[in-house]
Amino acid sequence: PGDITEEKLNIIRECDAIFIGKLKEHGWYEKVWQAYAGLIPVKTVGVKGDERSYEWSTNLRAVISDDAMTADWVELPSQILRETSNRILNEVKGINRVLYDISTKPPASIEWE
Repeated sequence: PGDITEEKLNIIRECDAIFIGKLKEHGWYEKVWQAYAGLIPVKTVGVKGDERSYEWSTNLRAVISDDAMTADWVELPSQILRETSNRILNEVKGINRVLYDISTKPPASIEWE
């Protein structure tokens, strides 16, 4: 599941473009220190149409920080999260779940590995 493939790179590029686009559209891009969409390399069960789907999840992350040694998650408006999730789930083939990371640093890191 952790192998880097062209398919996974394309999926996450699409998710990231949608997320960053929504932040810009709503005037939040300049308010955050770092934001991105990541790929969780574990497939989850979902439903698309009338059939079960078995696809990846994406995690959205937006943080504020002064020095990168500590960071706090950004409390984005639910409208941005809802619009981002809806677009990703409807437009990005291979994703059936969208998560928003509300972990602080420490104990979590800003990036996922």
